[in-house]
Amino acid sequence: MPDAFHTRHIDGDCRFLILCDHASNYVPPELDNLGLPPAHLNRHIAYDPGAVEVARYVADALGCPLVEAGFSRLLIDPNRGLDDPTLIMKFSDGVIIPANRSLDRFNDKALWQARVDAYYGPYHGAITAALARAAQQNIAPIILSVHSFTPIWKNQARPWQAAVLWDKDDRLRNLAIAHMRQYEGLNFGDNVPYSGRLKNDCLYRHATHNGLAHALIELRQDEIAEAQGVQLWGARLVALLEQAVQDPEMTQPRNYGSCCDA
Repeated sequence: MPDAFHTRHIDGDCRFLILCDHASNYVPPELDNLGLPPAHLNRHIAYDPGAVEVARYVADALGCPLVEAGFSRLLIDPNRGLDDPTLIMKFSDGVIIPANRSLDRFNDKALWQARVDAYYGPYHGAITAALARAAQQNIAPIILSVHSFTPIWKNQARPWQAAVLWDKDDRLRNLAIAHMRQYEGLNFGDNVPYSGRLKNDCLYRHATHNGLAHALIELRQDEIAEAQGVQLWGARLVALLEQAVQDPEMTQPRNYGSCCDA
């Protein structure tokens, strides 16, 4: 079975940690595409197109650790808590996922646990291990999670070219908003088209609970569909992180907590 996660520069500059939760559309052959036509695995419902290319660009440029998921979000979504009903999606963007229809922690618990053990657990374990390596060097890394979103959702165009998602810790969010203002004409959103306030998601688990400066960057998929866009956005994110690490407030653990715990 292919690895549940892949890493780059795992022993590199641990002042930064790059994550890509929805890097892959891999589904094991024995699951027969989860009962879907193969074309659906190339859609956004299965992974975040373009996100991993940007994440790798950033990690390569900074020589810093990257942890990326090696499986489709349709198998199990590593950016959800284990108690989240959307952990294993039964229905996504108008599409029923046949193999997931009766699969949750209350029904078919053995298969649910098998996916947790084979995919979800190892991915999060790799992130925990990367953070432990940084802690051994007395470093509190800045965490950046890279995602992408569709230009149109439910027949509505999304105007933002990119956005920052965050919870209560606004350190990296504030810098991102200020940094992106230098790019003329850029429509950079704030907690859109989704909110960064999701209990037990990946950053809640690894960043909020550890007091680490962090943000999730959402990139509109048409912005990063070609190599030129990947390089453009990769360079912007590298510049953002290089600026962030110069601020002592970014590199010290701070317990902001979460809006989800209020």
